[in-house]
Amino acid sequence: MNGATSEPIKPGDGSTHRATYLGAIREAQIEELRRDDSVIMMGEDLVASLFGTASGFLDEFGPSRIRDTPISEAGFCGAAIGAAMTGLRPIVDFAVSTFLYVAMDQIVNQAAKTRYMFGGQTSIPVVFRAAHFSGGSNAAHHSDRPHSTFMTVPGLKIIAPSTPYDIKGLLKTAIRDDDPVLCFESQTLWNAREQIPDDEYLIPLGQADVKRQGTDVTIVAIGQSVPHALAAADNLQEQGVSAEVIDPRSLVPFDWETVFNSVAKTSRLVVADSATLTCSAASEVVATVTETMFGDLVSAPIRVTTPDIHIPFSPAMEMGLYPDATKIAFAAERTLKG
Repeated sequence: MNGATSEPIKPGDGSTHRATYLGAIREAQIEELRRDDSVIMMGEDLVASLFGTASGFLDEFGPSRIRDTPISEAGFCGAAIGAAMTGLRPIVDFAVSTFLYVAMDQIVNQAAKTRYMFGGQTSIPVVFRAAHFSGGSNAAHHSDRPHSTFMTVPGLKIIAPSTPYDIKGLLKTAIRDDDPVLCFESQTLWNAREQIPDDEYLIPLGQADVKRQGTDVTIVAIGQSVPHALAAADNLQEQGVSAEVIDPRSLVPFDWETVFNSVAKTSRLVVADSATLTCSAASEVVATVTETMFGDLVSAPIRVTTPDIHIPFSPAMEMGLYPDATKIAFAAERTLKG
C-alpha cells in the first residue's frame, strides 16, 4: 500500500475555535471539497442527514459532487470505487457501521485488492465513513463495531478517532490518501467539544497519541473507550496509581513503537475497546505486545471489551456491556496485583 499523497501539516500557533466531533467532520469535508475538485461525496441520506455533516454542501458544490444515493450500499460503494479508479476522491457515508456488511464484496474484493490485482497500475483513493452506535436502544442490527473484522483485510487502512481534533486531522489525511480508508466514528463522541486550530493541519495515519502520561500501567484505548480510559486514569491517580493512556487513532497502520515504548516503561498493559472480545483489535494488541515484549511484562495483559453477544434493545441491559471507567480501572488494578 502507498502512503498518504500529502505531507503531514502541523497546526500553526494561531487562533483556535471550539468544535464538536460532528462539526470537525463537517469542517474536514468542506475544506477538502474546496481544496480539490476531484473530491466528491456520496451516500444514503447525505443531503438531509440528521447529523448535519453534509448540510448545505449541495448548495455550494452542486449535485455532481454531492450525490445523495438510494439505500443500496453495494451499489453506491461500487460506484465510488469505480469513480476512484477514474481519478476522483469519493467520501462515502455509510451512516451506520453495520451497513458495511451489505457492501462487503465491494470493499474486501474490489477496494482492498484492486491495486494489487492491477499490479499497481491504479489506486483507490476512497474514504468509507461509518458510525458505531451505542446507548440508544439501536439493538443488534445497528450496534456492531466491525473495525476488527476489517483489520484482517490487507489493502485497507482504518482510523478510529476519539476527539474533534483527531477526526478532523485524520479525515483530511484519509481523503488525500491513495488507498481505501475506513473511518469509524462513535456516536457517543459526536457531541464531544474541544478547541481545534483555525489553521489547516493533517495527522499522519499510523501515529498514536499519548493522551496521558503515566508510569505504572499502560492503557491502550480505542475510539469511544478513550474518554472512559482517561476517567479510569483519574480514579487510579486517587489511589496513587499512575496510568498512561494511549489512543492509537489509526488501527491500520498501527503505531506499535509508541505502545512498545510505553509497556517497556510500565511493564503492564490493559486494552479497552467497545467491540466484541474474540479476534478483536484488543486481542491483536495484547497478542503482539506479549509476543514481542514477553520479558518486559510483570503481569498478564488484560482486555476490556464488550462480550461476544448481540446488543440487546433494552437500555438497562445494553449499557452494562460496554467498557467503562470502572471496568478499565479494575483491570488496571488486577495487573498491579500481578
